[in-house]
Amino acid sequence: MAIMKCPSSVNLSQDFSALGGICQTIRTYACRPVNRANPSPIFFTHSSLRISRCSASVLSVTMEEEKEQAFDAGKAALLVKELRKSFSSGKTKSYEWRAAQLQSISKMIDEREKEIIQALQLDLSKPELEAFVSEISMTKSSCQKALKDLKHWMAPEKVSTSITTYPSSAEIVSEPFGVVLIISTWNYPFLLSLDPVIGAIAAGNAIVLKPSEIAPATSSLLSRLLSEYVDRSTIRVVEGAVPETSALLDQKWDKIFYTGSTRVGYIVMAAAAKHLTPVVLELGGKCPAIIDSNINLEVAARRILAGKWACNNGQACIAIDYIVTTRSFAPKLVAALQLTLEEFFGKNPLESQDICRIVNLYHFKRLAKLLDEDGTSDKIVLGGQRDENKLRIAPTILLDVPEDSLIMQEEIFGPLLPILTVDNIEDSFHMINSKPKPLAAYLFSDNDGLQKQFVQNISAGGMLINDTVLHLTVPTLPFGGVGESGMGAYHGKFSFDAFSHKKGVLYRSFKGDALTRYPPYTPEKQRLLKALISFNIIGIILAILGWSKK
Repeated sequence: MAIMKCPSSVNLSQDFSALGGICQTIRTYACRPVNRANPSPIFFTHSSLRISRCSASVLSVTMEEEKEQAFDAGKAALLVKELRKSFSSGKTKSYEWRAAQLQSISKMIDEREKEIIQALQLDLSKPELEAFVSEISMTKSSCQKALKDLKHWMAPEKVSTSITTYPSSAEIVSEPFGVVLIISTWNYPFLLSLDPVIGAIAAGNAIVLKPSEIAPATSSLLSRLLSEYVDRSTIRVVEGAVPETSALLDQKWDKIFYTGSTRVGYIVMAAAAKHLTPVVLELGGKCPAIIDSNINLEVAARRILAGKWACNNGQACIAIDYIVTTRSFAPKLVAALQLTLEEFFGKNPLESQDICRIVNLYHFKRLAKLLDEDGTSDKIVLGGQRDENKLRIAPTILLDVPEDSLIMQEEIFGPLLPILTVDNIEDSFHMINSKPKPLAAYLFSDNDGLQKQFVQNISAGGMLINDTVLHLTVPTLPFGGVGESGMGAYHGKFSFDAFSHKKGVLYRSFKGDALTRYPPYTPEKQRLLKALISFNIIGIILAILGWSKK
């Protein structure tokens, strides 16, 4: 990881603008009540926010009003001050408050499911079933898991003590950090906003959520729904883009949780360093999949597709970024993937209703640039079709692209899948380890020995054997990165732990006070203390009897 100089002030403009497609949120819409008989007057396209059936009075906002409404460092400081006051009152520390907020979020998901699906459709053209399974259901499951286990998580953990503190008892107490900032991302804008919020609530913190402006419909919906369903004095949503994020990062937080690109992760960590604020960074990287030849190819092809194109069309941090297989097996693998792609998305995947679009024009052009690079464009063996007006790129497979090509130097985050070949499958280990550590790594093989080598020799945030992406659905497993793919982990109790300080507490009575620990340090005391500290039973007995080993 490159060493980054900590700036005196954080300016995200240049770095965020490179990500492209940043839309300013329409605040008037965020505050409007939903009219179920008359759907939202705002619909979004990739190039702009188009507004229909709105009165001229709603749209006419003067420059003076805009300046007055702007969320700047001053307003951010005031917000943090208000939340610190609420946190200091102690209300967030009670089980009753935590459970009530979690129950409200669960209720919100049930009651507003259609609106959530509609927002995801507007932002990403996400198919309804994919939206339900990967966003709504998983968020609800996290909420229910926290409610079920909250009392157990909150209970102090009893631990053993040493002979030097006898008689005593000890425990680890989980206490909330305080006021925390959660900055979420756009590819799973509902799940990746609320999942860490659920953990922060369970741990008893006051929270500011900054949703991604690149998914404006979901951002606006989260702002409106959370202000309606949860305690607004302790949980707030701040919408916006670069200025708002910069204003928030200028403040002192007790913890920052960021999900997004490694590039912006550097910025978030630099801002946190100014205040020695701990961070959780959920980033990404080039997630590899090694495909051995001794597999059920039909099943493997379906699971590979599920972990690439049926996973937000490759726009996921744990999506397969590239495949490594043997030269002799590659043609069979490509043929199986081609057949399964046609089964999933038809002969013309650009028209399929079961696959997401590219999130915006910037990312569409970024992916097109990867495809059109000299030395890469002639490696396409399947797909490559695109429709800029609809922001659609067909699932695309490339074979043996140069390792120094752009597509192999940066995270793809889209429907492009390079396949690299090696002579022996074990050679793939060196190839993967020569790159930054990924967020996830996959292996398809029935060879037990190869599976053990894979687990022992490949460093990644998480691993899955003979499938893809499902490891993140297991709440007893931590989900997080390593190296440039991130730091810290969450999901299940790991979410509670991510937002909790583990406070060690030792209890002693006034009984059993040994004079041995106090001056003057006579030879007898020294012998006894040394024996106690080293837990030398014979030495302890001899010291008590006044004898030495001699």
